[in-house]
Amino acid sequence: MRTLYHLPLCPYSRKVRLVLAEKRLPFDLQVEKVWERRPEYLLLNPAATTPTLEEDNGLAVPDSGVICEYLEEAYPDNPLLGETLGERVEVRRLRAWFDGKFADEVTRNLNGEKYLKRISGIGHPDASALRAGYANLREHLHYLGWLAETRKWLAGSHISLADFAAAAHLSVLDFQGDVDWSVSPAARDWYARMKSRPSFRPLLADRVPGMMPPEHYADLDF
Repeated sequence: MRTLYHLPLCPYSRKVRLVLAEKRLPFDLQVEKVWERRPEYLLLNPAATTPTLEEDNGLAVPDSGVICEYLEEAYPDNPLLGETLGERVEVRRLRAWFDGKFADEVTRNLNGEKYLKRISGIGHPDASALRAGYANLREHLHYLGWLAETRKWLAGSHISLADFAAAAHLSVLDFQGDVDWSVSPAARDWYARMKSRPSFRPLLADRVPGMMPPEHYADLDF
C-alpha cells in the first residue's frame, strides 16, 4: 500500500489526500512530526517537509506540487490539470496562487501561528500576524468568489487541481473557525460543493488532539 506522510492540518498534505481520493488511489496515512527530523524520513525527503508520498515500489515523491504532477503522469484517469494548453496554464496559475500567495498572506499567518507553533512548541501566536491573516483572508475570499461567480469551477468548466488546492487551504482555516463565509456567498457555495464530494469526506472526519472544529465544519449545508 502506498503511504502518504502528512500532518492533519497541513494544507499541502490535504491537497494530495484529495487528489489521491479523487483518482480513487488507495493509500495509508502516517503522521510525520517533521520538526523531529526523523532520520528515516529525511532519507525520503531531505527537506523535512510534508507531504511525502511513498509508492508500493519504494519510490519516494516529496513536495505536494511534485506529487500532484507525478500523479497526473502516472495515473492519467480523472485528469485534474485541464485538457488544452490554455486550461493547464490557468489551473497551474491558480494552484500556484493558493499554494503561494494565499499560503504566504493567509495560511501562514493563521494556521502557522495557531497550529504549527503549538504542535512544534516554538512559541505563542503573534497578534500582528493574526490580524494580517484575517484581513488578507477577506480579500482572497472576494477573489475566490469572483472566480466562482464567473466560472463553473475555479479554473474553468471542469473541476481541477486549482479547486483542490484552494479547498485544502480553506478546510484547514475552517477547521479552526477562521473563515467568515458571509464575506462571499459565492465562495461559500463553491466550498459547499467541494465539501459534498466523496473525496472530501475523510477530511471532514479529521480530528486533532486539543482542538475542536466548529459545528459547521462537517456540515454539508453550513
